[in-house]
Amino acid sequence: MVNLSDLQIDSTASYMLAFFLPAFDAVIPVLPSETAIVALGVTTAGSADPRIVILIALAAAGAFVGDNLCYLIGRRFGPWVNRKVFSSGRGVERKAWAERTLERFGARLIVVCRFIPGGRTAVMLTCGVVHFPRRRFIPATAVAGVIWASYAFFMGRLGGKAFQNHPWQGLLLALGLALTVTLLIEVVRLVVSRRRRTGTAV
Repeated sequence: MVNLSDLQIDSTASYMLAFFLPAFDAVIPVLPSETAIVALGVTTAGSADPRIVILIALAAAGAFVGDNLCYLIGRRFGPWVNRKVFSSGRGVERKAWAERTLERFGARLIVVCRFIPGGRTAVMLTCGVVHFPRRRFIPATAVAGVIWASYAFFMGRLGGKAFQNHPWQGLLLALGLALTVTLLIEVVRLVVSRRRRTGTAV
């Protein structure tokens, strides 16, 4: 367990968390990658050290690696992924949504799905299963990684500056803000999906 006080700019733990958690949470969604990046933003909120850019770059690189690892798994082991990940009712629904939305929005979905609960893994695996073109997938995941890492780090710095002497309160504030944004995006997605289904049914 890493304490907030351990997550400093010159700490090896900070650099490892920044890269490895985003890299593996696409495959293991329970890993708290966004929480870790937000925490890094909180603990470095009072600093203007240029090495902050390295932390953000590592987080973006980790996210990029994780997305492409997920894509590779879906592409190489499509039948296994369908049985293990998309066999339940919710899994079937998420895959169907990912396929429909990919067809409609393409690479833009790859960027947005990072902010949809459970959307990242479903979309990345589906991209691999349906052989979404790599020449479009790779740039989209690079852009998505940079946007996500910058956003999570900014949320952390915002909370950290609001509670400079109380980092845990700053972390809670930052996570609350991030959760609010995520919930708003999910509500919009559900409303749009429902309207589209209703329109199709009519």
